[in-house]
Amino acid sequence: MIDEPLNAVYQEVSRCNKCGFCQPACPVFQITGLERAVARGHNAHLRDIIEGNLTMTEEMKAPLFECLLCRACVSSCFPAVNTPENVVAGREAYLRELGQPRFMRFVFRRLLPDPSRLSRYIRLAAAAKNTGLSRVARTLGVLKWIGKDLEKAEDLLTRLPLYSLRGRARLQRDSPGASERFRVAYFVGCGIDHAVPEIGEAAIRVLASAGCSVQILDNVCCGLPAYGHGDLDAARHLARKNLDILSGLQADVIVTECASCSSFLKDYPRLLEGSGDAERAGGFSARVEGLSQWLEKIGFEPASSGLRGKLTFHDPCHLGRYQGMKDQPRALLKTLPGVEFLEMREADWCCGAAGTYNIFHHDQSMRILDRKMDNLAHSGADIVVTECPGCYIQLAYGVRRRGLPVSVLHLSQALDISPVEKP
Repeated sequence: MIDEPLNAVYQEVSRCNKCGFCQPACPVFQITGLERAVARGHNAHLRDIIEGNLTMTEEMKAPLFECLLCRACVSSCFPAVNTPENVVAGREAYLRELGQPRFMRFVFRRLLPDPSRLSRYIRLAAAAKNTGLSRVARTLGVLKWIGKDLEKAEDLLTRLPLYSLRGRARLQRDSPGASERFRVAYFVGCGIDHAVPEIGEAAIRVLASAGCSVQILDNVCCGLPAYGHGDLDAARHLARKNLDILSGLQADVIVTECASCSSFLKDYPRLLEGSGDAERAGGFSARVEGLSQWLEKIGFEPASSGLRGKLTFHDPCHLGRYQGMKDQPRALLKTLPGVEFLEMREADWCCGAAGTYNIFHHDQSMRILDRKMDNLAHSGADIVVTECPGCYIQLAYGVRRRGLPVSVLHLSQALDISPVEKP
């Protein structure tokens, strides 16, 4: 007996005509050559399960959870089958049938809904990372207890900051803009808050320089990590919690510089479809914009940020493929004095970060990253810019790993005219 998640996508799964045009577009298929990794393989598996020709067993974990959810297959599919949504439904059905690991359930249900608890755990992780304790744990094999690839992913960040964006003592709760033409509510993503707060600080400075008063929100996680792993109940809980926290918000727009957050926040109406929260989700999501989207809309003209050299842009999947925004960041970067913009080959090819993909499927992620690094090296750029903290961390790791003479920046850092040193 197949439960609701898969029944809900049966019609969509059935639209796959098995043509195979998804194969050359799929980053995972390109490195594995396995039919189970490509869109038509996913849809065939799911259809067989729904029709009772296949049973949901542990053998389904690999094909279901190896998908990047990058939507590259959708772009090359003539009927535009929404395979990523089908795969998420399959993951939800898998978790209901076989259970969710306790560690992931703890993260999605206990940590992400509670920013103060999450912050405490992150600070412990930062202390372990920065003192070398995590490397000792890696040597002893302790990290394998959580996941087989976790110890391999331990070097993705060289250090973890000892402060969060919200907790930074010198960061004011409200940052007035030069002329305060616009009231911006700033949605703080988890990665920005705890892993790369300097990106958030740069974004706040850029918004202020654009004439925006910036209100830093007390939001919780947007819910995308839980959704991507198939825990839709946890994702809906986080979405409702954000709607409760941000009800009555007095602002012209809700801005985040995390493409994954902006994409998922805009998707709240679909996530909560059929519930009593769908209407207020629609009103909330209509006010959400990404950083480049908002700056382009208000006609922001970047001043000199001190950058010099040849610059290129990597499209985060949740910005380009999910939101259809490719021109906005490029338009901003092309107006920067002192830089020459170069278009990178396969700029919209996934870098392999994909949320926690580089942690739980590290080897495959690195092989996908290798293709991105080849294209970056071929571009001749001195600087690569992106608009997603996950992509930023992955690209920076790839540059260090390959030894490329390339600086990695988030869009907010590229546009920041402050004297803060560029990484």
